Amino acid sequence: MKVKETVAFTKAATNVFFHILTGCNLRCRHCYINRAQHGENLLELSVIESWLKALAGRSRQANVIFLGGEPTLHPKLAAAVRAARRLGYKSVTVDTNGYLFHDILDKVEPEEVDFFSFSLDGATPETNDALRGKGCFAACTDGIRRAVRRGFSTSLIYTVSAANIHELTQMPPLLKDLGIERFFIQVIGIRGKSAADPDTRQISRKEWLRVIPEAAQAAAEVGIPVTYPKVFLEPEETFDCAGLCADNYFVFPNGRVYRCPLCEDFPIHGMVFEGDRLVEKGPLNETDFFRLEIPEGCVMNKLVQPGNLSYLPDGAPEYRVACCMLKEEVRPA
Repeated sequence: MKVKETVAFTKAATNVFFHILTGCNLRCRHCYINRAQHGENLLELSVIESWLKALAGRSRQANVIFLGGEPTLHPKLAAAVRAARRLGYKSVTVDTNGYLFHDILDKVEPEEVDFFSFSLDGATPETNDALRGKGCFAACTDGIRRAVRRGFSTSLIYTVSAANIHELTQMPPLLKDLGIERFFIQVIGIRGKSAADPDTRQISRKEWLRVIPEAAQAAAEVGIPVTYPKVFLEPEETFDCAGLCADNYFVFPNGRVYRCPLCEDFPIHGMVFEGDRLVEKGPLNETDFFRLEIPEGCVMNKLVQPGNLSYLPDGAPEYRVACCMLKEEVRPA
């Protein structure tokens, strides 16, 4: 018997999703980075430290996820990890495609990084590499094995789309073999490159509900906790927006700070770094949209990716879409 629960929003913890650069060695077909909106610069270590400091003080508990592009391409990533620890961040995660540049595994210790979180989008090289590039499956799985041998905790992110959902149920044995400790299933966002690629489209509500919970249960059966987006609300569930009910910050090299990842393709960020100061922007920005109440649930989903909505003959929505930050967990018993 597995324990499943909806993970509630909380303002008790600050979660910082820190893109320290947008450069990457890969050209994934579903990459969400939009350099015109996010910047092309590689942040100096002094800037990383000052921005980390500004965000660390927003609650008594702060967590940081270093992102890119590919964050291990940043030559000062190890120093950034240590800066986060000095500033009191409770947890530090590094999201990576597995190539692990600059010998990063030799420059940080397992006690300094809570998780190296790897991105793999197929259970086979054929499916994964069609999305991420030739040789990526081998490089990522090799990187995972090296991290595990060095004593690091590892998690894995699988971004589900129409191009790879057929292999999701094949993942649990691979996760177990690789020594993965946590599995994250993500729904692809219609932003960045995926907005223009019909093969990486979102799957239907019917297919999501048929495949995702079962795949999560299968991973839990082999001892691996799974987190995945709620996506669709039940009729009795209320809609809450993380932009209003949580303390999440999506930080980009050009200084933009978003509260909602669905907004990142547009210059509607609610906050911006001016030097080392985090400044709230005046209207109109994403925060103004968060306050709107609509029958469909998430207003940003309605504006940005309405393809996952469906309506009854009378025009009422058939169901509501949850905030993209609302997650469900399935844990081994």
